[in-house]
Amino acid sequence: MRTTKASTRGAQGRHRRRGFPKAMPWLLLGLAVLAPGLNGCEQEYRPVSAFDYSEKAKQDYEAAMDDFDSKNWEAARQKLAEVKRNYGYSRYARLAELRLADADYEQDKFAEATAGYKAFVHDYPNDPEIPYARFKVTMTQYDAVSASFLLPPLEERDLAYVNDAHTSIRAFLNDYPNSEHAPQLAYMQSVVTGLLARHELYVARFYLGRDKFPAAIARIQYSLRSYPDSGLEPEGLVMLAEVYLKTKEREKARAVLELVVKRYPSSPFVVSAKHYLERLAALAKQG
Repeated sequence: MRTTKASTRGAQGRHRRRGFPKAMPWLLLGLAVLAPGLNGCEQEYRPVSAFDYSEKAKQDYEAAMDDFDSKNWEAARQKLAEVKRNYGYSRYARLAELRLADADYEQDKFAEATAGYKAFVHDYPNDPEIPYARFKVTMTQYDAVSASFLLPPLEERDLAYVNDAHTSIRAFLNDYPNSEHAPQLAYMQSVVTGLLARHELYVARFYLGRDKFPAAIARIQYSLRSYPDSGLEPEGLVMLAEVYLKTKEREKARAVLELVVKRYPSSPFVVSAKHYLERLAALAKQG
């Protein structure tokens, strides 16, 4: 149907009486076209509640842990990294950091795991998971020591990692003496202490064989002083008596040997101690 000029003017007059400006129909059409885009912007920038944020962090963390429990390490690491990145203000971001270190540990990546646990301890000193992280530091370092038994002999290697394990275990036991892990860590401590004491005695024997007596005495005394309860005290004391015998310090040798017999009566080194005491007695008769 064709529209006349009169009807058009009437329609325009009715629009003006209702308060619409002359160009309003075109404006309304433009708004209708833009409306979906405006709604999209509102959804994109709408603030998320704290509850929704925490719930989403929890869901993503649990999804990562499903992969973790399935030992799907690549997928687990990717999802845990996303939790850490996307929910930095949530509790799950910290937990994700720990689980990333756990993933390294489960794959025998001891150096990476140790670094991850230590970073957590350093960055969040008041976190309730600190005892767990510190315990895992001791485990990664000890397991690295255990894995090294397949490497060259102890005396040919750098023992820095053994020293690190010894220090970490001792510090944990001092700070958490009532920990459920205390018995396990006490055993681990005895192992690494024995390794370190054994290394010192090896070096002392090396010096003794080359008549470097002051150096030999220093290493033996360091071993006895630094690694008590290593189980190698009788061996170290008998070696110390050997050095004193070679330097003709007989009274010092006698005192050390008598200490071995008295303090460690069940040690196999008592046999050697008694043998040296007999030699000393024979020398005394000779004058």
